Amino acid sequence: MYAWPASEVPVLSGKGRGLRIHDTATGGLVTLDPGPVARIYVCGITPYDATHMGHAATYNAFDLVQRVWLDTKRQVHYVQNVTDVDDPLLERAKRDGKDWVELAQGETALFREDMTALRLLPPQHYIGAVESIPGIVPLVERLRDLGAAYELEGDVYFSVESDPHFGEVSGLDAAAMRLLSAERGGDPDRAGKKNPLDPMLWMAAREGEPSWDGGSLGRGRPGWHIECVAIALDHLGMGFDIQGGGSDLAFPHHEMGASHAQALTGEHPFAKAYVHAGMVALDGAKMSKSKGNLVFVSKLRRDGVDPAAIRLALLAHHYRADWEWTDQVLQDAVERLARWRAAVSRPDGPPADALVEELREALANDLDAPTALAAVDRWAARQSAEGGTDEGAPGVVSRAVDALLGVAL
Repeated sequence: MYAWPASEVPVLSGKGRGLRIHDTATGGLVTLDPGPVARIYVCGITPYDATHMGHAATYNAFDLVQRVWLDTKRQVHYVQNVTDVDDPLLERAKRDGKDWVELAQGETALFREDMTALRLLPPQHYIGAVESIPGIVPLVERLRDLGAAYELEGDVYFSVESDPHFGEVSGLDAAAMRLLSAERGGDPDRAGKKNPLDPMLWMAAREGEPSWDGGSLGRGRPGWHIECVAIALDHLGMGFDIQGGGSDLAFPHHEMGASHAQALTGEHPFAKAYVHAGMVALDGAKMSKSKGNLVFVSKLRRDGVDPAAIRLALLAHHYRADWEWTDQVLQDAVERLARWRAAVSRPDGPPADALVEELREALANDLDAPTALAAVDRWAARQSAEGGTDEGAPGVVSRAVDALLGVAL
């Protein structure tokens, strides 16, 4: 599977700050110090509907991570998956009378278009679940051979008790885990499981559903969590820098994925930091495909909204915050974009070197984009009120906003 084209990232003078970011597993800020190549894995979409603001906010957050690291003169090895076979996708295809493969391919293509329009940096490896099956099967077989997996009526389950570190990612107790497991794709009430929380690794073939050769596992398809583990281990290895996604992935997805990998390798941790973006609401409820309360990036673009304004609307909220999308949020972003573009269109302006350092410091401090936006607002207000004599300042601001915030002025 291929990703989307990368927009050029301007190289700024000087060097950026090291990243301090909130780690769900420890509940506080951690300072990450990657080597020359920073490694990040972000969980991708299940392509049965278009990119909504919740998706865009999540991927925007991890785009900022990449930009902070690039500004420290590091390379970034970014991997993202596409869950292009899963129950919700198959259910949507059946409901709409579509071929599930065509539905997945069409929505993935639209996602690429949205990411390109928003100027989000693409992953070096963009991997689908289906193409990963040949690598997933040996991992499930190995877990079984290690005694960390067992069969139940043809399906294969992971035993959470095989990982002594299970529970460390989310920090939840068993009751909370069981509740979320039922809400988020698990089957805690299935009879015969060793532990209600045990997740499925391999689903035996069901009539009328796609299946693949699973070797000694029999025909079937992979569970959700093992998909990401196989891709991450293949392309990043253990102990990569950030495992990222929305806050609804902390449990069960990231918790289970970490335990799968740790049981497979005997190493800990799977990732050095687990970083989660907040949820975006509409009409008082979290945007979700199941509820249908969605604002789509593609629809806004078709309506003529500048993608840079959409991005500014996302940046106006701290990535970990839960917030609500409204018409006013978008209008504020449109007006901010106009003010910034007017400010950098003049031939000179107030000195901008201090602004660049403010942007760097804000983003290095747990991706504090709202503080970064406020700093640019102050420079633009000075430009409007009093101007300046520094001929290079508008260009410095424009390049910094592009490099660090991903907004083209």
